Amino acid sequence: MAGVSQSSVSRAYTPGASVSPQMAEKVRQAADHLGYRPNVLARSLITGTSRIIGLVVGHFENHFHPSALELLSRELKKNGYHILVFLAPNEESDTEEIVADLLDYQVDGLIAASVAMTVPLASRCRAEGIPAILFNRHQGEDGPTSVASDNFDGARRVAHFLVAGGHQRIAHISGWRGSSTGREREDGFRAGLQDFDVALATCADGRYSRSAAAEACRSIFARGCPAPDAIFVGGDHMAFAVIDTLKSELGIRVPEDVSVVGFDDVPLAAWPSYSLTTMRQPLERMVEATVGKLLEAIDQRNTPPVHLRFPCSLMLRGSARLPEDRRHHE
Repeated sequence: MAGVSQSSVSRAYTPGASVSPQMAEKVRQAADHLGYRPNVLARSLITGTSRIIGLVVGHFENHFHPSALELLSRELKKNGYHILVFLAPNEESDTEEIVADLLDYQVDGLIAASVAMTVPLASRCRAEGIPAILFNRHQGEDGPTSVASDNFDGARRVAHFLVAGGHQRIAHISGWRGSSTGREREDGFRAGLQDFDVALATCADGRYSRSAAAEACRSIFARGCPAPDAIFVGGDHMAFAVIDTLKSELGIRVPEDVSVVGFDDVPLAAWPSYSLTTMRQPLERMVEATVGKLLEAIDQRNTPPVHLRFPCSLMLRGSARLPEDRRHHE
């Protein structure tokens, strides 16, 4: 219908291919009339590449992950790739099954966001030549390439900030302790308190769940006096639940009675209703590094794993009492 060769049609649908604007327009008009669209999956059988990146993400109720998903999708699209998203729970066995299913879609690469990969699964990816990167997680120096913030240092600085603010009974509601992120933030926070010989008043596992964090908050304050005068919560979406519970259920003022500090700096943290003091993860830098390392691994097979950590920034807002000398923390 367009009056051109099959190869010309192919070039018209290949980004960057040499084709005149007039020919491309004739092909598009004919395609619109016929209702034709290129079959990307069929093309992948010929080229050996699908231009699809598999993304497995856990804890999707966490506000951090929709923001990360949007940025990852945008950065990959900029480089000619699309993403196929699978949601995964905490359970390792279920995650392994989901990732195994995703590999059957002939993806060119895999990003595991806030989920772990078992050794057999990582070995299968290597055997099939599919690069895999951990985003916001890591599994040690022998694990796959990983990109994350410096969770340990960030949480340590939160402890220093709360001690400098004169808090004496400091509690922690951690992220899921089965995750590297949850463990690193708890370990960093404990280390920061130890720097000043301050004991952690109490600690509970919030499991990156709003309901679990709210229940942990109720349990902590049901124990009677002396109640905590500060709580570090290992994720913003859990911190929102803690603030809601303190204010609406327990009648406790924030920050007059209890300071609350989160971790992530999701967009909702800046809303006046929460005004959450929190440790910001450098999401844009993490996404750029993740996509860059993944595309590098796709182009150059068998690249050795690297483990990147980016520093965090403390965002001072209204949910926590400020130290008298606040300059050190800004």
